[in-house]
Amino acid sequence: MRHLSRTAAGIAAAAGLILQLAAAAQAAENDGALAMAVNAQVTDAIAGPAVNPALTSWDSSGNYHHITPTIQLLPSAVSSTDTGPMLYHGGPIMTSLEVYSIYWAPAHLQSGAAASMPTAYQSFLTQLAADYSGHSLSSIASQYYQTIGGVTQYISGLTGGTGSLGSDAATYVDSNSYPASKCTPTAVNCLSDAEIHTEVARVMSLKGWTGGLTKIFVIYLAQGEETCLAANSCSNTAFCGYHGHFTNTAGATVVYANMPYANLTGCHSSTTPSPSGNVYADTEGSILAHEITEAITDPEGTAWFSAQGNEIGDLCAFNFGTNTWDYNKTTLKYLANQMWNGHYYELQRMYDNHYGGCSQVGP
Repeated sequence: MRHLSRTAAGIAAAAGLILQLAAAAQAAENDGALAMAVNAQVTDAIAGPAVNPALTSWDSSGNYHHITPTIQLLPSAVSSTDTGPMLYHGGPIMTSLEVYSIYWAPAHLQSGAAASMPTAYQSFLTQLAADYSGHSLSSIASQYYQTIGGVTQYISGLTGGTGSLGSDAATYVDSNSYPASKCTPTAVNCLSDAEIHTEVARVMSLKGWTGGLTKIFVIYLAQGEETCLAANSCSNTAFCGYHGHFTNTAGATVVYANMPYANLTGCHSSTTPSPSGNVYADTEGSILAHEITEAITDPEGTAWFSAQGNEIGDLCAFNFGTNTWDYNKTTLKYLANQMWNGHYYELQRMYDNHYGGCSQVGP
């Protein structure tokens, strides 16, 4: 049903999109290239969007999920023929951003083995969440918009709601034990998507956090804890993380990201440097940036994605561009491609419609 609703959303939005793009075409009547791009977007909206089943899925309740594939899965999951652009399909975006980080770090895994999630790992990811808004990747996202009820809004309010904390709204470390696995196939140390929903909702209730399309709840799992969306979609083999949404008991939309502990085999390129000196944290940081940026531009699977169903991070997955920050005098190499508030990061690029390709900083 959600596959059909995505197509229906694209068709329903077509009329409003045509009017908006017609205005853009009028303003650019002397620019033939832009007029051609406008016509192409109108045609795609009328035809209805494609879905990439390798990355996108819905559960029986209609909840949307979109994964970051592993390095091994990427070539088959994202076609090299997809060169963009991102197309608008009528749904909502996140016009502003607050990041709520949940570190689910019990003493033991379900098997009884010790669970590990170092505080330095947590601190690095909290810092990245705080630094995200107002910098290069969020500036790329600022060119994307929503048109709801005839009103167009751009992604421009990426300053968070907590002043000096930037986009880091709050963090919570949960020491509660992991529940018995409900994963399919059966695995002892594993959490299903339904169990992730339950934990996010429980912490939201505990802390008095509310949902809505200006917030993302990012849940991190301990090292050794697998997580599965379906029998053929688990963190050990298929994905590095994913974002999605569900509706809580208060009737609010909850945008969330499920972040298993960094999998160096599937999610870290051997040639990618580590500016923090913690390769697990750096690897997880790039996946975090991927999930946040995609959630902003397509929180419900009805907003921005390409004609082949790929989102803003998919076409640039594990593509880091040129490093120009954090020079190491020993290796004589730059270790980072981003410097935000004096902190160095090595983060994948995102698709930029303005430049027509992967970019490290927006227009």
